[in-house]
Amino acid sequence: MAIALHLRGRVDYLATVQAMQDYTASRTPESPDALWICEHTALYTQGLAGKSDHILAPGDIPVHPTNRGGQVTFHGPGQVVAYPLIDLQRAGYYVKEYVYRVEEAVIRTLAQLGVTGHRVGGAPGIYVRLDDPGSHALLPQRPQKREDGKPPTPDFEGLGKIAALGIKVSRHCTYHGVALNVAMDLEPFTRINPCGYAGLRTVDLSTIGVHTTWTEAADLLSQQLGLLLAP
Repeated sequence: MAIALHLRGRVDYLATVQAMQDYTASRTPESPDALWICEHTALYTQGLAGKSDHILAPGDIPVHPTNRGGQVTFHGPGQVVAYPLIDLQRAGYYVKEYVYRVEEAVIRTLAQLGVTGHRVGGAPGIYVRLDDPGSHALLPQRPQKREDGKPPTPDFEGLGKIAALGIKVSRHCTYHGVALNVAMDLEPFTRINPCGYAGLRTVDLSTIGVHTTWTEAADLLSQQLGLLLAP
């Protein structure tokens, strides 16, 4: 069963979350999977693991608690937000594999724009080298098998975060998703500890010299998510 693509444009965050919850709660085994691609006006969202002291100075930007995993992040114009609504039981893979596939979709999207995206051990999301965004050299911070089996302390030296991941799984079905920064006002990220990490720099494509449109980035990410999240 193909994933139904819905390009929703700029939409209200709270109404969109409610719509995702309603769809997930009413799904049957025959309900189609969907991919909602959208953009939000400026707001902070605080995940289930979030701590209030990571919100430093929100000012006039609203803060919305939400039921996804993770900590605080910022959404705003110029960011592509993708919400995959996937029945994992039907798709045949588990949550860890789902996260890997979503991150891989972002990495392949960036590659099409001449940027090398990286994973960092212990810290979900996708990162880029600030000094050389196109470098294919492996990061020493990349996820690696550890003898003690414990997640490493994330190391963000020389990196900027370009895509944030926050998901929810209910009844084997996913909602919430991933946000890719294209051409944003990045100042609001300085008013929080992004994803709970003090000093973590957040970047977008325009900051690292890639000038593309929201529509092109949305199309590329949609294609990759559609391919990688299929059963």
